[in-house]
Amino acid sequence: QVQVVESGGGLVQPGGSLRLSCAASGSGFSIVAMGWYRQAPGKQRELVALITSDGTTNYADSVRGRFTISRGNAKNTVSLQMNALKPEDTAAYYCNVITFGGSANWGQGTQVTVSS
Repeated sequence: QVQVVESGGGLVQPGGSLRLSCAASGSGFSIVAMGWYRQAPGKQRELVALITSDGTTNYADSVRGRFTISRGNAKNTVSLQMNALKPEDTAAYYCNVITFGGSANWGQGTQVTVSS
């Protein structure tokens, strides 16, 4: 079983920056991809950014050029650097870890609020 833990959310003013981190732990798993999703109140959960085991990245159009996803030196960690934040980025952000075999593992989420 894979445990996923996020950290780094908070309150920031428009135009500010935040960095989210995620770590996967457990035993006997290999990671195919790690990604960040977000869900605002009343909306569906949406993909923000994804990075595969070979380093390929994919971003939602709404965040491309402002957010950067990266893997840590420990390959079971991933970060999301969020710059030029907008009020519409306000949401609960979730880390998702996909392992070989197709298992998708979610963290508990971390709140990001962009407001003046």
